[in-house]
Amino acid sequence: MTAELVQRIVRGTYPAGDTLPPEPVLCQTFSVSRTVIREAVKVLQEKGLVQVRQGSGTMVNPQVRWNMLDELVLAATIAEDESLSILDDLVVTRRLLESDMAQVAARTADRDTVDRLRALVDRMDELVGDVPAYEEHDRLFHDTIMQASGNRIARGVVRSLEAQAITTAGYLGKSSRDLCKASNAGHRRILERIAAKDAAGAADAMFTHITDAWLVRRGEAGDPGRLKR
Repeated sequence: MTAELVQRIVRGTYPAGDTLPPEPVLCQTFSVSRTVIREAVKVLQEKGLVQVRQGSGTMVNPQVRWNMLDELVLAATIAEDESLSILDDLVVTRRLLESDMAQVAARTADRDTVDRLRALVDRMDELVGDVPAYEEHDRLFHDTIMQASGNRIARGVVRSLEAQAITTAGYLGKSSRDLCKASNAGHRRILERIAAKDAAGAADAMFTHITDAWLVRRGEAGDPGRLKR
């Protein structure tokens, strides 16, 4: 029921500035008790979706107050966003964090880490015809770099964001042997810069790789110019 309320708020069924239906109506709508409704409203308040005002009901908050890192809020927003703008924001955030982590990894990665990255890139060359297996190794490549950076917070944010988006059609987009080959060329450039201890080059290679890969996957929906910096 809480997930359904989140979806209705994100969808605009209950618009920002309006109040939620009164408890009796919600009880009837969802066939639950007032206790269940009150617990659900408490959860919505914790997610930044609503504000409880004594004597004037529960008001829906504007989007700027929503916790966009919350699992339910982010998933519902992605599902309702035909322009892909929320996924653009996700990619820009991921690009910023992973570029910085690649820069650090280029300074700190040891021989074993470089060897693991090289083995992954070589293996992905062999897997370009098997998209699911390729994508699994792709994620491991990026995670190996994030771990090498030692930035646990940045890695946690990226992994959390991707966990919400990774199964959505809008984020996955189209894929093929040729697209996997192009993607892995980007991985190899990142690997080369990390192996060369070129911090700025590694950051630039990661920035370009994430941008190019998303532009291919996202297609023409919305405004791709949002990715320009």
